[in-house]
Amino acid sequence: MRTTPRTWLLRGAVLAVVHAAAETVRADFGVQHPTARTTFEAIILGVLVGIAAVWGAIDTARDVPERGKVWLIAALVAGWGAAVLGIIGKSIFVDQTGVADLGGALTGGAAFTALLVLVPACLGFLAGRWIRVPGRAQSDAELPDSESPDSDEPESQRGGSRSGPVS
Repeated sequence: MRTTPRTWLLRGAVLAVVHAAAETVRADFGVQHPTARTTFEAIILGVLVGIAAVWGAIDTARDVPERGKVWLIAALVAGWGAAVLGIIGKSIFVDQTGVADLGGALTGGAAFTALLVLVPACLGFLAGRWIRVPGRAQSDAELPDSESPDSDEPESQRGGSRSGPVS
């Protein structure tokens, strides 16, 4: 099964908007409350990391095909999208940020955002291996050897049914 552009575009666009909104709120909070800025930034960073990690874990639990490729492209889209949207948001709601700030946002800012999306998502992939989605059938690769459908023995000789343990 191939990955559709809809898969990575959805993740990239949503995370671009979330990161741009967080950057705009962070900048506005920093202007309004300069002494409490550090704690607020740490909370925002934790929320952003958590969103990508949880979404990556859900993708692993749902067995999204080519999820590494999906999240790599989504991270790039989110980085560049958040850079542009963040500049627009700060220029409208915070201060007189303009086109002169776009160069730095599209290089360093976009790279940081891309890493802030990709690294937690990859950590979410690891956590997603322990999550089981209800209703998801086990694939043949996940079945123990004694329950493999390729086995030559009839099911009655294998010592049980596939529906679960005998009580």
